[in-house]
Amino acid sequence: MKDFSTIHVLVIDDEPAICLSLTAFLEDYGFNASSAESAEEALDLMKNNVYDVCIVDLRLPGMSGEDLILQAHERYPAQRHIIYTGSISYNLSDKLLALGMRPEHVFLKPIRVLTLLVKCIKALASEVEEDAV
Repeated sequence: MKDFSTIHVLVIDDEPAICLSLTAFLEDYGFNASSAESAEEALDLMKNNVYDVCIVDLRLPGMSGEDLILQAHERYPAQRHIIYTGSISYNLSDKLLALGMRPEHVFLKPIRVLTLLVKCIKALASEVEEDAV
């Protein structure tokens, strides 16, 4: 298995079991993964840590996942985001589309094929690397 430890991923979900299981899966796959249970906690972590990709639940206590993505992008424009939602009718807003998010960056809970998530993380992380060059 390739070493993805240079790719830092932050999982943001208010359900502790999802944070724990998704973070453990990503770590097992070789990513450097962390988690937060609210948008506010995530923004606090971002002050002292650099994340390449954030996996964001839309329905969070306090600030919504979409508002988190908009604020995070403003502060950390190189950071990329994946939406992880239970809402089957969700469509990306015009604001998120303007940030470069695409429908393939939206995953419905539960993800049945986690390797698709891994592929998306790797693709987004390579965009981050390209922006840094």
